[in-house]
Amino acid sequence: MMNMKVLHVVVPTVIFLLCSQDSMAYRRSMLSVPTKPDPKDATATARWLVSQNFWAVLNTISIDLGGAPWGNVASFSDGTPDQGTGIPYFYLTNLDATVRNALKDQRASFTVSEYPLGTCGKTDPENPTCSKITLTGKLKLVDAKSKEAEFGRNALFSKHSEMKDWPKDHSFQVYKLDIENIFLIDWFGGPKPITVDEYLKWKGH
Repeated sequence: MMNMKVLHVVVPTVIFLLCSQDSMAYRRSMLSVPTKPDPKDATATARWLVSQNFWAVLNTISIDLGGAPWGNVASFSDGTPDQGTGIPYFYLTNLDATVRNALKDQRASFTVSEYPLGTCGKTDPENPTCSKITLTGKLKLVDAKSKEAEFGRNALFSKHSEMKDWPKDHSFQVYKLDIENIFLIDWFGGPKPITVDEYLKWKGH
C-alpha cells in the first residue's frame, strides 16, 4: 500500500516535468535565435534585440492614474523573418488601456530585454551583459488601408499566428512606435550612443 501511494504521487510529477521539458525544448527550437552581435557593435545589438524578441513592456501615460507611467506586456514584431525594420508594430484594441492612454497622450516607451531569448545564460536580467533597450517616442495608429498597415499585419501574424483569430468585434488595429530616442545597455560602461537615424538605416553586414 505504501508503494502504491508513493507511485500515485511521483508518476504525475514525472509526467509533468517531462512535458515541461518538452515544451521548453520546442520553444527553444522555434526561436532559433541567431548569434548575438559583438557588444562593440551597439547598433547591430539594438536591431538584433528588437528583431528576435516576441514581446516586451509597452509604457504609456495613464489617464486613469493621474498621468502616472503605466506598463503593459505587449506582443510585437518589427517585420517578417529576415526583414526587420527596427520599428515595433503592435496589434491593439481600444478596449485596452494602452490605446486609450495613447489616444490622450501619444508619448510612450518600449523596453525589450535579451533575457527571454535565453541567451543570457545564468546571468541576471539586470546585469549589463544581458542586453536591454528602451525605445522612446509616440505610439501611433497606422492607416488601416496603407501598405504599412499590411506590412505590419504580415509582420505580426508571422510571429503571432493566433492574432488572425482574435475577435473581430474588438476592432484590433496596427499601431507602431514612432521612435525618437534610444537607450541601450549591452555591456559595462553605461548606455551606448545610438541615433535613431543610425538605428533605422542599419542594414547588417
